[in-house]
Amino acid sequence: MLEIENLNAIINQRADRLSSDSSIRLLRDVSIRIEHGQTVALVGESGSGKSLTALSILRLLEEHTPIEISGSIRFENEDLMQLPPEMMRRIRGNRIAMIFQEPMTSLNPVFTIGNQIAESLKLHRNFAGKEIVGESISLLERTGIDEPKKRLGAYPHQLSGGQRQRVMIAMALACRPALLIADEPTTALDVTIQAKILALIKDIQREYQMAMLLITHDLALVKNYADQIYILKDGMVVEQGSPSQIFEQPEDDYTVRLIQAIPESKRQPRAEGPVQVKTEGLSCSFRTSSGLLRRFFETGENEVRVLDGVSFSIRQGTTCGIIGESGSGKTTLALALLKLQNSSGAILFNNRRLDQASKKEIKQLRDKMQIVFQDPYSSLSPRMTVAEIVSEGLIVHQKNMDKKERHNLVTQTLQAVGLPPEVAHRYPHEFSGGQRQRIAIARVLILHPELLILDEPTSALDVTIQAQIIDLLNRLQQEYKMTYLFISHDLKVIRAVADELIVMQGGKIVEQGPAAELFSNPRSTYTRQLFQSAYN
Repeated sequence: MLEIENLNAIINQRADRLSSDSSIRLLRDVSIRIEHGQTVALVGESGSGKSLTALSILRLLEEHTPIEISGSIRFENEDLMQLPPEMMRRIRGNRIAMIFQEPMTSLNPVFTIGNQIAESLKLHRNFAGKEIVGESISLLERTGIDEPKKRLGAYPHQLSGGQRQRVMIAMALACRPALLIADEPTTALDVTIQAKILALIKDIQREYQMAMLLITHDLALVKNYADQIYILKDGMVVEQGSPSQIFEQPEDDYTVRLIQAIPESKRQPRAEGPVQVKTEGLSCSFRTSSGLLRRFFETGENEVRVLDGVSFSIRQGTTCGIIGESGSGKTTLALALLKLQNSSGAILFNNRRLDQASKKEIKQLRDKMQIVFQDPYSSLSPRMTVAEIVSEGLIVHQKNMDKKERHNLVTQTLQAVGLPPEVAHRYPHEFSGGQRQRIAIARVLILHPELLILDEPTSALDVTIQAQIIDLLNRLQQEYKMTYLFISHDLKVIRAVADELIVMQGGKIVEQGPAAELFSNPRSTYTRQLFQSAYN
């Protein structure tokens, strides 16, 4: 059905006004074959050329970019590279459809869901009026969206991440394409939603007898979904084969690294220290005047209960993992512990009641309780150098420290997180995601905190970078004797780091206990559903 041969992508750029044009090869002789009804996975890290390959198939790089594409792309015996633009427009969205990576930015925020589905139906299937409405409702029903007629009038921001992804699937299926390109279709979704979306795509693929090109950075994800796997590195296919060949007999060193980077539990049993963090009946409510939240979660006049009677304890030097779907209260719990979110109930840190402490007392404890946020791309100030970012806490909490001592401590801390001292005068935009997360860790580590809260610290990173950050955190915990509260929706990561585990749903703890015990024998139905979704 689709045969790509020797696909190359070259970007021409002028280094400066006096030099000649210089070229960078983004894709190097990429060759991929997809048969009717087959699922082919294209796997690689960020920047490997996965999305670029997909956009090249649809010829979406020809205008407004300096990228030159060459090679052969044959689809249903036609060379797409030779088709005139008007013929290519008839194929896009019709015979070849694409589910883009981030539905929130892929959907037009000023048009309703109904209008966006209708666009393809009008253009490619010549539908009109009631015919469009009926087919749109049918598509939303097929993708598992509740109240589909009502959702046609909704805007993207009024839907959850899972619902937006289902809308993207419905739009892609509107013309019953022969080939579906799914670019990271489950990124940033909860583990249960990921499983449902993948199962939905596979069911529809079988029903419509489509071929699919599944693009992902997660090698473990494709093990049970792909017929063939292509490994892409630096714009080149370094290995291809069936899942059994790739996982059982990988030939390329890069493939081996990807497989080895899939998180595995390497935790050694920790000696039980004293209880360092404890909560009793911790609750948190937000006020709301109307809408869906009030309708389903109202606990009093205009109140939404986000945390409801949460009680747990963490022993010194251990890692407590918190899992649960979006909206379960994980991040709110973290902010409440740090007194960055108003709450009721008892919070004890080293047997000191934080809920009864004054603002001045809390400020004096801030250097002992720190947090690393989820997204390293937005949590670092773009206007500050690395040295300024890392030393900021010292300026606030250790005002009497002189500049030389502060400089030396910044250098030591950067080295502790695996960064050379010379990066101190550079800015965040000059670094990769993994390097930025190391900077974020250095920013809190320099204060030698006793409690470190890690809110999805690896979710925005490639799997190999995830493994590096996990190893770094494990090493730093032993060196600095820190206690971790590790929040994640990635159960594989949690299993690799946690001593204790807390499972949250709807603002409540549904289960807690030793991580190894819960992973081996989950007691609640909800926990079993999470584990089944993560491990298929």
